[in-house]
Amino acid sequence: MFEKILIANRGEIALRVIRACREMGIKSVAVHSTADADAMHVRMADEAVCVGPAPGTESYLSIPAIVSACEITGADAIHPGYGFLSENANFVQIVQDHDIAFIGPTAEHIRIMGDKITAKETMKKLGVPCVPGSDGGVPTLEEARKVAAEIGYPVIIKATAGGGGRGMKLAKTADDLDEAFQTARAEGKAAFGNPEVYIEKYLGKPRHIEIQVFGDGKGNAVHLGERDCSLQRRHQKVFEEAPGPAIDPETRARIGQVCADAVAGINYIGAGTIEFLFEDGEFYFIEMNTRLQVEHPVTEGIFGVDLVREQIRVAEGLPLSFSQDDLEINGHSIEVRINAEKLPNFSPCPGKISAFHAPGGLGVRMDSALYDGYSIPPYYDSLIGKLIVHGRDRNEALARLNRALGELIIDGIDTTVPLFHALLQEADIQSGDYDIHWLEHWLESNLTD
Repeated sequence: MFEKILIANRGEIALRVIRACREMGIKSVAVHSTADADAMHVRMADEAVCVGPAPGTESYLSIPAIVSACEITGADAIHPGYGFLSENANFVQIVQDHDIAFIGPTAEHIRIMGDKITAKETMKKLGVPCVPGSDGGVPTLEEARKVAAEIGYPVIIKATAGGGGRGMKLAKTADDLDEAFQTARAEGKAAFGNPEVYIEKYLGKPRHIEIQVFGDGKGNAVHLGERDCSLQRRHQKVFEEAPGPAIDPETRARIGQVCADAVAGINYIGAGTIEFLFEDGEFYFIEMNTRLQVEHPVTEGIFGVDLVREQIRVAEGLPLSFSQDDLEINGHSIEVRINAEKLPNFSPCPGKISAFHAPGGLGVRMDSALYDGYSIPPYYDSLIGKLIVHGRDRNEALARLNRALGELIIDGIDTTVPLFHALLQEADIQSGDYDIHWLEHWLESNLTD
């Protein structure tokens, strides 16, 4: 049993891990930058260590500082949360070289899934359906033209090391290809230090469906259904729900088993998410995230399991605490991501919280590190909270979300809360009839200066 876990993160996800540690009787260590000295995760942890100045590159992304914090405090394991170093294979290797346990997958699996071409090749071999596209990287414009013609337009060009929508460019016709190819390469090099790109068929009206998987590292794995994350702005998720309104039980069981078998086949350990585009009843693999997802609470809501607790257990070498037969969906859960951003342009809005009140009541969960008087620093992601609701069915969950949003008070800054008030009035949201392009089109028509 781990005695002390260091959380290499900040904000609500650090609090999430601290809570799981406390319930398991494990001491927690918070790390923080100078800008986060008064943050809630620092207050709640058993110990706290400053790991550097405000910029993330000099604190939360500083591998020597994080490892040193472990050695100073005697922590025997690190939980990375999401973002920052959570999918950095080099970090995992260094941590393990210092005889510190990493609560997550192996460095090898992170490397495999971190490169989109290698990930796609691996998933194909494991029987996971993939989007038609190039067999690997496309090095030249001439080759890009050839591949695109074979696939058929429209196509999307993606940086192999991309993420968060960066290094992705659409070519609707051959006339668009040259500029899209060069721009994707340039963005990939600037953002990730790697200009390599690949090409895939562009799907017209797909949904974004992701399957939560969990492995014990010994060839055993389960799936915990799907989440629909189709409501996105600039490839960033803003609204997630489980189960997906477009997925029937038979389809869920089929693709879930494919994913569970795939991760079992590579002896994957811990939480992972296999992401797909879903259109006309078919799934097309996008990528695998080798970490806990921001939207994991909706899965916890419908299955009644603690995914962080399970991450810690399997990292200790224990077997999964549940089997596939134990996992039965109960009701419906929805999460909205609340950002410190000013509408309609979604510009970052850091500042001091003059009043904060979290909604409550049956089926309502608020994951946030806010408190009255807290000053949101300008150096990090604008996510400041996640409002999660659970109901007996989707209609009840929507009604509960509407009620909870009305109770939420965040004064002193602008937030994206008004966006969700507006979305809940839309017939397509009420019926669940939306795809990955829906929100962008809606924003163009409804949010203007």
